[in-house]
Amino acid sequence: MSTVEQACPQAPQCTAAVPDPAAAAAPSHVPGPSAADLNWLRAGVLGANDGIVSIAATVVGVAGATDQVTAILIAGVAAVVAGALSMAAGEYVSVSSQRDAEIVGARLRGIAHPELTNAWHAAIASLGAFTVGGLIPLLVVLAPWGGGRVVATFVAVIIALVVTGWLSARFSGAGVRRAILRNVIGGSLAMAVTFGIGSLVGLAV
Repeated sequence: MSTVEQACPQAPQCTAAVPDPAAAAAPSHVPGPSAADLNWLRAGVLGANDGIVSIAATVVGVAGATDQVTAILIAGVAAVVAGALSMAAGEYVSVSSQRDAEIVGARLRGIAHPELTNAWHAAIASLGAFTVGGLIPLLVVLAPWGGGRVVATFVAVIIALVVTGWLSARFSGAGVRRAILRNVIGGSLAMAVTFGIGSLVGLAV
């Protein structure tokens, strides 16, 4: 008598209850994010990170040269607007070129309906994320910290860079520690250099 017959004497009536080893071993398929999802996620994370670092470097540099809040505000707002528009335009041009390459590749491979990246999605995500990221150091540096204005901005930016580094690693599948360290070290160097240059300019003027 077979093992199945021993476990179920009336095999024809309970064959369906016997699990299929091949079916049990087959992994379940979980659909991953599409190219369109990764497109705007990448643009959003990179846009936020660039907004944090570039605006922080700008306002810290100006704060190193002067303690006038009006000057810091004007420089910060101008940097946010210019940076957001520049990021959006750059993303649109870059992703449009990528889309053209995807269309050519799909034609060569005979794919009738390829999944293409969207340049507008990337541009809008980059513009919005840069603006939100840039507002973090701008709002912090304008708060009434007194002599601790630059230190408070450094701390806020480091925290924000840790968050964007973690998000970047999560979406890309890279190592979290390495992504965070790369963000924090790069942003800290940018702020330190611009603050030093701003201080020197402020002394000279």
